[in-house]
Amino acid sequence: MNCELCQTTSETLLWRSELCRVVLVEDADYPGFCRVIWNRHVKEMTDLNDGEQHALMNVVFAVESTLRVVMQPDKINLASLGNLTPHLHWHIIPRYALDKHFPNPIWGTPQRAGIPKPPLDWQARLAKSICQRLQ
Repeated sequence: MNCELCQTTSETLLWRSELCRVVLVEDADYPGFCRVIWNRHVKEMTDLNDGEQHALMNVVFAVESTLRVVMQPDKINLASLGNLTPHLHWHIIPRYALDKHFPNPIWGTPQRAGIPKPPLDWQARLAKSICQRLQ
């Protein structure tokens, strides 16, 4: 099987456990865009047992909380689609009223040029805060 989420080649790893990992998505239009990826190749949330489901969602919520503090977005989008890559993962996306697609999903038609203005040293603060929350 050739699954891009089973590979860990060029992603910026922010945190990892035996169950899942948090990576930073390299998207200049959406600084702080993170993905929580289940390490095993699993297709759906209901393929996990109750403990695994809770563990995964605790990571998603910790990343959301961290992004709210570090990035100060107007809104956070959570998405678990997996239509093109059927490997369980969540997108956690900080959104701003003036970002490229707001108020539409980031995968839609752009509404404006959008100029991201992330806070200073946001990447280091994000990684440190996620690690502290998930200890």
